[in-house]
Amino acid sequence: MGFRVLELFSGIGGMHYAFQCAQLEGEVVGAMDVNTVANAVYAHNFGQKTVKTRNIQSLTEKEVTKVNANMILMSPPCQPHTRQGLQKDTEDRRSDALTHLCALIPECKTLQYILMENVKGFECSQARNQFVDALEKAEFYWREFILTPTQFNVPNTRHRYYCIARKLQDFEFPGGKIWEEMPGLKADRQPSTKISEIVEEDVASNFLVPDDVLTKRVLVMDIIHPTQSRSMCFTKGYTHYTEGTGSAYTPLSEEESHRLFKLLEDTEDAEARLKLLHQIKLRYFTPREVARLMSFPEEFTFPGETTNRQKYRLLGNSINVKVVGELIKLLTTI
Repeated sequence: MGFRVLELFSGIGGMHYAFQCAQLEGEVVGAMDVNTVANAVYAHNFGQKTVKTRNIQSLTEKEVTKVNANMILMSPPCQPHTRQGLQKDTEDRRSDALTHLCALIPECKTLQYILMENVKGFECSQARNQFVDALEKAEFYWREFILTPTQFNVPNTRHRYYCIARKLQDFEFPGGKIWEEMPGLKADRQPSTKISEIVEEDVASNFLVPDDVLTKRVLVMDIIHPTQSRSMCFTKGYTHYTEGTGSAYTPLSEEESHRLFKLLEDTEDAEARLKLLHQIKLRYFTPREVARLMSFPEEFTFPGETTNRQKYRLLGNSINVKVVGELIKLLTTI
């Protein structure tokens, strides 16, 4: 029997694509999320049959057993644990679904594999301790990681917590620590992908950074050039908030960009400053480019009615497909 995957907090299907990326025999037998916009995107790419709009607290052991699910892939809400949030941990109602799953996992005898992703910082939470206790009670072997896509030649920084767990056999690498690299992964001599390989051609002018943001906030923006192999973590607030939500792109070389910023330092007239800023051609990364930086395949698309704001929010809440795909391979390698 192949893997029968239950995808929880399924969002736009990042875990589904990661399972495909791992090239394992099996299928996703069910996906659940409460976000109707995300579910519409999921259904657009994988069909209506798989995904259900449901609160995960309603999931029962009988349902898991009925579909004979032997693997859970999940990315529970990170807001209770984010640096920007109140960090109420298990007291946050958004942790209720994970608390429910921690009670459910030991009851589900068909489960053999679990992968969980969350924000960096989750490893210090009470929710993490609760989750690990559930794994121990269900007699899983488990390992924890903090990884980022740049370790896999993807030019995007996105440090995330991961836990992989399985029943059949312990892992060959030791536990008792949080791994900050993939065990046995040799440094790949292949150079990281350059941003020039990610960006689209002929991007519409509505992705240009607005004048009011240019004049007030350009100095706090993380600006990326075509030959670079990096970008900041994209969050759900990208384009809505300027600082700390993701990088902006200029087609200019670093040298030309720096020359213009040097001229900007020596220019006081507001109109002249704006003209110089326009020459930098600074724009936001498009949703397609953000999806590429998060390793979504080219066949992934949004329904026509999805707004750009919704696309950025959904991508910001998703996972890096390549990183999770590699972890699924590690999880299932006996």
